[in-house]
Amino acid sequence: MASCRRSPQSGSLITRSGPLTVLAAASAAVASAAALSAVPASAEPRDPASDTTAPHATAPRATPGAVERLYAQAERATERYNAAEAHTQGLRRQVDRLQDRVARGQERLNRMRVALGALAGGQYRSGGVDPGLALILSEDPAGYLDKAATLQRIGKRQAGQLRVFESAQRTLRQQRAEATARLARLEHSRKVVIRHKRAVRHKLATARRLFNALPAAQRAAYLQGSPAMSRAVGSSEPPPSSPRAAAALEAARRAVGQPYAWGQAGPTAFDCSGLTQWAYGRAGVAIPRTSQQQASAGHPVSLSHIRPGDLVVYRSDAGHVGIYAGNGQVIHAPHPGARVRYDPVGMMPISAITRV
Repeated sequence: MASCRRSPQSGSLITRSGPLTVLAAASAAVASAAALSAVPASAEPRDPASDTTAPHATAPRATPGAVERLYAQAERATERYNAAEAHTQGLRRQVDRLQDRVARGQERLNRMRVALGALAGGQYRSGGVDPGLALILSEDPAGYLDKAATLQRIGKRQAGQLRVFESAQRTLRQQRAEATARLARLEHSRKVVIRHKRAVRHKLATARRLFNALPAAQRAAYLQGSPAMSRAVGSSEPPPSSPRAAAALEAARRAVGQPYAWGQAGPTAFDCSGLTQWAYGRAGVAIPRTSQQQASAGHPVSLSHIRPGDLVVYRSDAGHVGIYAGNGQVIHAPHPGARVRYDPVGMMPISAITRV
């Protein structure tokens, strides 16, 4: 999302000698330039909740760098929001399954209770006469003895049914306790989502105010990003590593021009990790929701071995991600106000390249 506009670069990153050396050099040069204007780690908030509790802090001066830093902080908060939201959705599915299991267990227990009650009632009604006297009075002693043997077998069966019933009761109690605990975790997770959402909105509102205070020319240049380069894959560059990587890249290309929206994963708006997740989803591959999780969603490769369709994760906190498009470019969702676009792969420091 953030930190996606860098000093204009001229010409293609691909030369006849191949993309490997030039890509690495371009990335290192731009990373060095970005490091000179980066905010010190100590100046970044450690807790997103603290973003909303410093009303007396000195307002930053309206510069493209200040806007960029705020967007980077908002992107980190967005990825925390995405992680909390994904966790909440997972808990919600677990709670739904548990509640369904509890309901089915209660129905089974009710049926067992009715059956045991009927069996106990029958035994009570037949047990009013002493067995010996019943045998003497019986008009059919042999038939009575057969009935007595049957009753004994029924007694054993009833004991077994009682044990099953007690086991079902214990299971149901455990399931109810687990459902209650998961509901408590779900409520806590909802509160975490709300806290992260507030942090994102606060950062974005501040960045928007600074952006609006920039001169018109700087605003236009910031939204445009780095100069567009040739978007055709160079003849010397290897193709995507797999059909799924090719399909994901093609999906990302179709998304170019769609607006950025934090917390969105398509199909008509995206944040950075939402775009890459959606693109791979179109290829039939499920990858995690956040850029930090996507950094380890496949196996790592070096910049010198990058291929179209690989995920490129940026900054030391892995707070931004794009998909490599070939010819020294990535497709990514930069920040609010911008649209999904192409930018140089070295637009900011690279922390990981992942091949899904």
